[in-house]
Amino acid sequence: MTNDQFTIRPAGADDADAIAHFVMAMALETEGEELDPAQVRQAVRTALDDRERAPYFLAVPAEDESAGPVGGLMFTTEWSDWNNAYYWWMQSLYVRPEWRGRGAFRALYDHLEQLAREAGDVCALRLYVFDANTGAQAAYERLGMSRRPFLVYERRLDE
Repeated sequence: MTNDQFTIRPAGADDADAIAHFVMAMALETEGEELDPAQVRQAVRTALDDRERAPYFLAVPAEDESAGPVGGLMFTTEWSDWNNAYYWWMQSLYVRPEWRGRGAFRALYDHLEQLAREAGDVCALRLYVFDANTGAQAAYERLGMSRRPFLVYERRLDE
């Protein structure tokens, strides 16, 4: 998919390093987490080898594809027995700081929404956001997303 400013394309094996960089930059920026680069690269390669697991999409400037990816996201699915349909969860969403506010996220979001509508069995697009990341929250609200009254609980199995 191409809009006026960005081409949105599925990620391929050659994009693994760029995606891993995005994932690590996002974790550091939003949660102050320094991730293990080897583990992130392996996780990205695992997903790229099995698109059913978690497809990635990348935003590339339409007028300068040599700039490479400037943003990306992946999504996972969750079956809802309340809705007899899937939630598509946007994850690993990142846009390089110098490209923010220029439509890269909007292009990625519009692409994913179009795919979800075409799939026909998706009831909603969802994401989770770090509670202090108010800039991202404002961007999501501008797209028509609304805050839901849920908290996330977790039990790490690797600790």
